[in-house]
Amino acid sequence: MLKNQGIHKTASAGATLFGKVLNMVQQRSRREFLRDMGVGAGALPFIMNLPSLGFANQRKRKQRLILAFSPNGIVPDTFWPDAEVPAFAGSIAGMLGAPLAGSPLAAGALPTTYWRRKRGSDYNRDPIIDDRHLMLNPSETEYKLTPEFMREITESLRPFADRTLMIQGLRVCMLPPGDTHMRGIGCLWTGIELYPGNHQGGDSTPAGWPKGPSIDQAILRNHLQTRPESRTRFGSLEFGVSVPQDQANIFTRMVYSDANRPLAPISNPYQMFNKLYGRMKSTDSLKSIMDDLRGDLQRVASVVSAEDRRLLEEHTTFVRQMEQDLTARDNQVMTVPAPELEQGVKIDNENMPKIAKMQVELLVNALANDFARMASFQIVPAVWGGRMTWLGITEGHHDLSHKTDRDPVSRAKLTKINKWYCDQIGYLAKRLAETPEPGGPGSMLDNTAIIWSNELANGDTHSIDNIPFVVVGNGLDWRMGRYLKHDHTPHNRLLLSIAHAFDYNISEFGNKKFCYSGPLGRLT
Repeated sequence: MLKNQGIHKTASAGATLFGKVLNMVQQRSRREFLRDMGVGAGALPFIMNLPSLGFANQRKRKQRLILAFSPNGIVPDTFWPDAEVPAFAGSIAGMLGAPLAGSPLAAGALPTTYWRRKRGSDYNRDPIIDDRHLMLNPSETEYKLTPEFMREITESLRPFADRTLMIQGLRVCMLPPGDTHMRGIGCLWTGIELYPGNHQGGDSTPAGWPKGPSIDQAILRNHLQTRPESRTRFGSLEFGVSVPQDQANIFTRMVYSDANRPLAPISNPYQMFNKLYGRMKSTDSLKSIMDDLRGDLQRVASVVSAEDRRLLEEHTTFVRQMEQDLTARDNQVMTVPAPELEQGVKIDNENMPKIAKMQVELLVNALANDFARMASFQIVPAVWGGRMTWLGITEGHHDLSHKTDRDPVSRAKLTKINKWYCDQIGYLAKRLAETPEPGGPGSMLDNTAIIWSNELANGDTHSIDNIPFVVVGNGLDWRMGRYLKHDHTPHNRLLLSIAHAFDYNISEFGNKKFCYSGPLGRLT
């Protein structure tokens, strides 16, 4: 009896274990499952077709990317985490210890780079780069990201600390034409230089548009939209907040379908609503007309001959069939209903907070309905000089960004401004996290990555040598909950990493000179 009980317990335990494994498979991607089980790539051909694991006919999840932007640099001391001890022994730099205060790495110094500019100005910042430095394998320090170490600017991301990856030490290596504002936004997602042109920056060589597409559009055009299972109605959607559509210049555009082809963001939520749902509103109007027509035919049928009544019945049947077809088409397109926007909101500076929220609601809804897998969220243009009066700040953001970080008054205002930008990213993450994944497990944030960046590292120095990148969400299958510090690594390697996360396995993107080591290491 005891023996049978033991067998029963063993079988029960085995069934429980199998259930846990099966649940793990169903809830997580193939890549995550193999990583968590400690299974090597060599075993892949032998286990992927095992029926009990369910990989043979596994449906690929809807993977999404949102590129987000805010301008004029950050305040480093109130932005980067307060991390002192490397948390992961797997990092080479971590085993050597954290950079000491005052060291070249901690100060962000690069002996092989020299700059010609004046502090607190928009003068050109032309680097004279020793290419031998770029060919070295940059060091990397890895820290665990926890809410208590996140600074004031990123406070709204603390609830998502375990789903956030902050990357410091990436540089935009592109040389002039164009000043650092221009190259910062124009090369941010393209990874390639600007053409000569007539866009004039602060005391620099005029420049034109970038020489290639942005990474989102390259993935879209060459990968996602070529496959029926990932092709969407719009492909990508470009959202803006206070970005003028009628002023097409290098400062107001950040994503590009190809060289010399900027994509204008839509900053008016009512205009975006019409783009997303205008056809459905027309369908609703057509349904209403058909309802009236069917009623009119039925009324006439009561006063005509039997032969005419038969014809009218045929017409009525045809109208009813059209209504059913329209309803079926709507059901196929709409997974969740269109959001209801507050009407009459004036599109101006004072309403920026309300407009930003409206745009986030439209963005989340559009992704939930699978209208697009790629999106951009540009919060104002580069070199934005507007005033955030709702924060009690009367100076323009760009003017404030020129003041030294050592000025406590300006520093506090710039921290407040950048915190507001981050709050919009935090709200976007919150809405994705609380929205169930349509047709799948978990939330939309489980399958979406927001990558938030800037055209400058710091507005005072106008540096593009340490551009901030913050990734929120699990859409790229990267290991989250970390803070990575690189040592002057070309940001092209991050762009390559984004492409590879979508299984778009290219070896170079943008300027191939800065793709020498391939994608960034230890992201997965």
